[in-house]
Amino acid sequence: MEKMKMESRDLFDSNIRKISDLFPEVITEAYDSEGRIKKTIDFKILKELLSGSIVEGGETYSFTWPGKKSALAAAHTPIRKTLRPSLEQSMDWEKAKNLYIEGDNLDVLKLLQECYLNRIKMIYIDPPYNTGHDFIYMDSFESSKARFEEKPRNQR
Repeated sequence: MEKMKMESRDLFDSNIRKISDLFPEVITEAYDSEGRIKKTIDFKILKELLSGSIVEGGETYSFTWPGKKSALAAAHTPIRKTLRPSLEQSMDWEKAKNLYIEGDNLDVLKLLQECYLNRIKMIYIDPPYNTGHDFIYMDSFESSKARFEEKPRNQR
């Protein structure tokens, strides 16, 4: 019987291996937060190698938000968790082709990536914003037909 790994993949190491295959000269070593030597990337050398593709200054399209860098770091950090079925909340558990999973979105997606890769047809994630009392995001865009038609086309 094959023993399951009980943590998600370490995407940092995986990405460094991929870059190492393409550009071995950019791989160097540095100390991690616990004082161990770890492979890392010399971004100055990588930038020099890719300078024909890098946009220096000027305007570019991007999708960003405050905390994006820490969110990417969290997404690549391995976790030690597991999914457990809730038989009481599941309908027709033995024959079900659909599963309901409740938990932290990021943790669940990491676990699904490892165990169910290429076996999932669709995931619906209910976004966690506008919960509690702090309504951060404007998510009510109701308008009457008359008011909609009053606006010029380029402002709709």
